[in-house]
Amino acid sequence: MLRGRSLSVTSLSGLPQWEVEELPVEDLLLFEVAWEVTNKVGGIYTVIQTKARTTADEWGDNYFLIGPYFEQNMKTQVEKCEPANDAVRRAVDIMNQHGCQVTDHADGKHVITHFHEWQAGTGLILSRARKLPIATMFTTHATLLGRYLCAANIDFYNHLDEFDIDKEAGERQIYHRYCLERASVHCAHVFTTVSEITAIEAEHMLKRKPDVVTPNGLNVKKFSAMHEFQNLHAMYKARIQEFVRGHFYGHLDFDLEKTLFFFIAGRYEFSNKGADIFLESLSRLNFLLRMHKSDVTVVVFFIMPAKTNNFNVETLKGQAVRKQLWDIAHSVKEKFGKKLYDALLRGEIPDMNNILDRDDLTIMKRAIFSTQRQSLPPVTTHNMIDDSTDPILSTIRRIGLFNSRTDRVKVILHPEFLSSTSPLLPMDYEEFVRGCHLGVFPSYYEPWGYTPAECTVMGIPSVTTNLSGFGCFMQEHVADPTAYGIYIVDRRFRSPDDSCNQLTKFLYGFCKQSRRQRIIQRNRTERLSDLLDWRYLGRYYQHARHLTLSRAFPDKFHVESTSPPTTEGFKYPRPSSVPPSPTGSQVSSPQSSDVEDEDEDERYNEEEEAERDRLNIKSPFSLGHVPHGKKKLHGEYKN
Repeated sequence: MLRGRSLSVTSLSGLPQWEVEELPVEDLLLFEVAWEVTNKVGGIYTVIQTKARTTADEWGDNYFLIGPYFEQNMKTQVEKCEPANDAVRRAVDIMNQHGCQVTDHADGKHVITHFHEWQAGTGLILSRARKLPIATMFTTHATLLGRYLCAANIDFYNHLDEFDIDKEAGERQIYHRYCLERASVHCAHVFTTVSEITAIEAEHMLKRKPDVVTPNGLNVKKFSAMHEFQNLHAMYKARIQEFVRGHFYGHLDFDLEKTLFFFIAGRYEFSNKGADIFLESLSRLNFLLRMHKSDVTVVVFFIMPAKTNNFNVETLKGQAVRKQLWDIAHSVKEKFGKKLYDALLRGEIPDMNNILDRDDLTIMKRAIFSTQRQSLPPVTTHNMIDDSTDPILSTIRRIGLFNSRTDRVKVILHPEFLSSTSPLLPMDYEEFVRGCHLGVFPSYYEPWGYTPAECTVMGIPSVTTNLSGFGCFMQEHVADPTAYGIYIVDRRFRSPDDSCNQLTKFLYGFCKQSRRQRIIQRNRTERLSDLLDWRYLGRYYQHARHLTLSRAFPDKFHVESTSPPTTEGFKYPRPSSVPPSPTGSQVSSPQSSDVEDEDEDERYNEEEEAERDRLNIKSPFSLGHVPHGKKKLHGEYKN
C-alpha cells in the first residue's frame, strides 16, 4: 500500500480485519476536471455531484472541482467563497492578474488531477507534453465511437475486434474528437472506466486496457423506519393515479387499484436506450394480457426529452376536467354532509331520495356529460415538432397501441423532463420513480446505467441488461437478481427477437404478481442499496488515486501488487423464501392464488432475510482508507 499511517479496521459484519494505510491528504491536492461540473448534460453530472460529499469528507479543503462557467448554473449551484488553501489562493490571484499562466504554486504539495471524458482531455495532454509535475487520471464514461456505432444498429459487441477504428471515426465526422479522447487515454498515468463491459469496449476502441474499474455510486439515504419507502411509494402512486384519471377521462373503464405503472427515462436514444425492444415487448404483453382476460392494466410512461412546441391541448383539457369533477364532488359532499348533520341533530334519519335536490342532480349530469370524448386518450402529452418521423410515435403507430378500451397496455410519451412546477404532472423525477411499480431500461449501449441504480436505492424493481454496467455489476454481486427485483435481459448472446421475448416474459411475470409479492420484492430491492453507496464504491476511486501517485512519483509513493480492492464474499444469496424454480414465485394465471400467497407468507420473514443480507455485505469502508484485498492486479497497457 502507499506509505503512510497504518490502521486496523474491523468489519461490522464479523469479517476478518483489513490492514490499511492512510493516504497523507494533507500533503496532496486533488483537482477533478469535467465539462459536467455544475453543468447537467448526462450521467457524469450525477457521478460528480453525488461523489463530491464523500470525496470532500476525505480530502477537506484540498479537493477542487473545475468546470465550464455558465452564469445561470453559477447562480443556482455554486456558493462563491475564497479558497481556504493558501497555495490555491495565490495561484488564483496571479491567474486573475495575468491570465491562465500559473502552474508552479503548489508549495511542495503533490497534485493529482482527474480528467473526465474527452472534453477535459486537452489539459491532460498539455500537462504531460509540458512535463508538469502532476499525477494524472483519465476516466471515460463511454467511448465516443462506441456510442455512435451502437446508435447505427450495428452488432457492436460481437464484432469489437473487427472495426477499422480510424475509418469508422472519419466516416462519422468525429475523428478529431476521437483523437483527443485516445491521446488523453494514453497520456494519463492511470486510465479508468465505469464498468467491466466498458473496459472491454475501451480496450478495443481506445487501444488501452483500463487500470481500474470505478463503478458509479449514489448517496444512499436510509430511513429510520424500515418501511418508510413503502409509504412514499403509496403516496406518490396516488398522485400518478390522479394524472391518469385526467388523461384517460371518458375511457377510465379500468380499475386503478389493479393498474401498474411502468416507465423508461433518459436521453432520447431510441436504440441505445432500448426503447425499440421495449415497445415491441409491450405489444406482446398487451396480447398476453388480453388473451388471458387479465384484469390488470399497465400504464407505461416514456420520459424522454424531444423537440416540442407546447403541451397537447387534449391532455391539458383532461386535467381540467378531472379537477372540475373533483370540485363538483366536494361541493355536493359538503351539501350532503350539512343536510345529514342537521337531520341527525333533529333525531331523524334523512330521506335519501330528498337529500339531493334537482340542482345537485343537474350539476352531476352536466359533469358526466363533460367526460364524454369522441377521440382516444392521446399517446403523447405534448405537440411533437417531428411527429411524423419521431421513432417512438412511429413505432406506436406500427404496433397499434393507441390507448383503446380493449388495450390492457396504455402508453404515454412525456417528451420533457419532469418538474414539480409542471401544470400537467407536477412531480419531480424522484417522486415519480417512487410512485411507479417498475422501471424498464433494456439498453443496448449503457456503460453504467444510473436510472436502474436510482430505482434500486428507492426500492423500485427495474429491468436492465447484461450490456449495461449496472446489470453486469448486479450479476456479479447478487446470486438471484430477479428475486431482488433486478431483471437482467440478455442482449449480448441472444438475438433481438429472443431478447424481446425474454423481456416480455419478465413483464408478464411481474403483472401476475400479487400485491403482497410486490411488497416483498420492493423490500428486497431496497436492501441492495448498500451495494451502490459511495461509502463502499468510493474505494475504487481511492485505489485509482493511490496508483496514480505511485506512477507519477515512484520515488515517494509505492503501491503493493495486492492493493486493488476486492469484492470477493460481497454477494447477496438467493432469499430463502424464494422457491428453487426461477418462476416458482410467479402464479400460473393473471389472478393470484390464495394458497400460494399463504405459502409465500409462511416462507417469508422480512427481519430474518434482512439480517442475513446484512451479514453478507461488508460494512462501508472508512473514508480515507483502502482495504487490503486479494484480487489480482488490474491489467496495465504499456505505453
